Amino acid sequence: MGNRETAPQDNGPETPFDDSRIYWQRQKAALDKALGERKRWSSKRRNGEAGEAKSWKRVSYSLPRSEAQAKAREFLRKYPKAAYWSEVESWRELPGDVIEFTMRRLPTAD
Repeated sequence: MGNRETAPQDNGPETPFDDSRIYWQRQKAALDKALGERKRWSSKRRNGEAGEAKSWKRVSYSLPRSEAQAKAREFLRKYPKAAYWSEVESWRELPGDVIEFTMRRLPTAD
């Protein structure tokens, strides 16, 4: 009664690593799909084909801090937030007290 070999059962993966392999294949497929969609949307936005790309006007600046503040105030005076939904979309501080920022607004006031 000792060493009896049994036939493999067909109720699951052949090895414990098959589950892991299948999992990672599915993860890679999902990631590839997401990256493909991201590339398509990015190219549409660059080419002006996306709806949102046509609706916002963006202007980027790199100025010393005091000039950046003045430029942002001027932009918001010229295009009031209430009418154009104007705002500083993004900003970052560069070496030498230089601020790089992007202002955005709607093309027309409604």
